[in-house]
Amino acid sequence: MRQRSLISITAALAAGALTLTACGSRDDDGGSDSADGTKVVIGVDAPLTGDLSALGLGIKNSVDLAAKTANKQKLVDGVTFEIKALDDQAQPSSGQANAVQLVSDKSVLGAVGPLNSSVAESMQKVFDDAKLVQISPANTGPGLTQGVNWQKEKVRTYKSYFRTATTDAIQGPFAAQYVFNDAKKKKVFVIDDKKTYGAGLASTFTAEFKKLGGKVVGTDHIDPDTKDFSAVATKVKNSGADVVYYGGEYPQAGPLSKQIKQSGAKIPLVGGDGIFDPTFVELAGAGSAGDLATSVGAPVEELPSAKQFVADYKAANYKEEYAAYGGYSYDAAWAIILAVKKVVDDNDGKLPSDARAKITAAVQNVSFDGVTGKVSFDEYGDATNKQLTVYAVENGAWKAVKSGTYTG
Repeated sequence: MRQRSLISITAALAAGALTLTACGSRDDDGGSDSADGTKVVIGVDAPLTGDLSALGLGIKNSVDLAAKTANKQKLVDGVTFEIKALDDQAQPSSGQANAVQLVSDKSVLGAVGPLNSSVAESMQKVFDDAKLVQISPANTGPGLTQGVNWQKEKVRTYKSYFRTATTDAIQGPFAAQYVFNDAKKKKVFVIDDKKTYGAGLASTFTAEFKKLGGKVVGTDHIDPDTKDFSAVATKVKNSGADVVYYGGEYPQAGPLSKQIKQSGAKIPLVGGDGIFDPTFVELAGAGSAGDLATSVGAPVEELPSAKQFVADYKAANYKEEYAAYGGYSYDAAWAIILAVKKVVDDNDGKLPSDARAKITAAVQNVSFDGVTGKVSFDEYGDATNKQLTVYAVENGAWKAVKSGTYTG
C-alpha cells in the first residue's frame, strides 16, 4: 500500500538523515534557494482549460498532492517541492512553448505530462536537449518511446522521456480481444480523429481484430473540430457493423456515439482511455448504455495500494476529481521526487550542479510501490505495469467489467 511504502521510505531517511545545505543562488540546473532551504519545482503540462480540462486538472492536482505529501513527510530533508503548472490546451504548439518555459526555469528539475501524445511529440526534444526528465501519466502512443518504426524496430530516441501509462501497442489489441472474444462482435466499423493518439490506437486495434478473425466492414476519419457526425453515422448504419471502434477522445466520442444510435444503428461504440471520462456519458446520452472503453491499469478505487491516495486527495479538497490519470500522475511525480532524493543522497546532502542529468538517470532505476501498483521503467522508458481494464456504461456511469493484461 502507498501508506506502507511512504512509512518505509521515511524510516530509511530517518536512519541516515540527509543534511541539505543552501548553496546560494543557482545559475546552473540545480534548483534554487529559498528561505526554508532548497526549492525544487516539478513542472506540469496538461490541458487546464478547454474540452479536456477534466483530465488535465486531475493531473495537475495529483502532482500537487505528491509534492505536498513529500513536504509534509520531509522526504528530502531541506528540500521543498513545488509545482509549476502550464496549460497546453491540448495543442502541440502550446506544449512546445511550455516545454521551453519550463526548461528556462532553473529550479524546475522534472516535469509531469502531457496528456496528449501529439503534444508530447512537440516537447520531447526540448526536454531531452536540456536533460530535463519528463514523465507522462497518460501518453500511450508507442512511437514516443520506441521510435516511429516501433512495429519493425524499437529504438529509444529520447532518454529523458518516461511514462507511467502503458501503450497503445497493448491497449488496442487488449480491446480487440475483449470485443471479439467476450462481447462476441465480429464486424467492426473503425473511425479515428487523425491525431497521433487516435490513429495509432485504431491501427493496433484493427490489426488484432483481423488477426482474431474479425471483419472490418468500413473505416472513416472525423474532424475533431466539428460535432456533426451524421454522415459517418449513416455510413456505420449502412455497413452492417455490429460494433464501432473509435480512436480519439471523449469530446468527439460522446456526440459520435449519440448520432450513431440516432441513425438507427443500435450498436456499441468502443474506445480507449481517451473516452474514459464521465463527460463521455453525459455527451452520449441515454443511448450510451453498453458502450465500452479500455483504460490503463485497474480502477484506482479498487486498488488497495490507492486507498491512501484517494483519502488524501479527498482531504485536500480539490475542486476537481483526480479523473482517469490521477494515480498515474501522482506516481509520475513520486518517481521524480525519489530520483531527487537519490541524487541528493549520493551528493552529500546537496544538489549537484548537473542535477537535471543525474535526476533523469536516477528515474531510469526508480522502483517503488505506488498508487497504481509497482512503478518502474523498462529500457525504453515505458511502464513495466501493463495492466488494463475494460469499462462499460451501465446506469449512466462507467463500470469495470474486466481487468487483465494483453496476451499476444
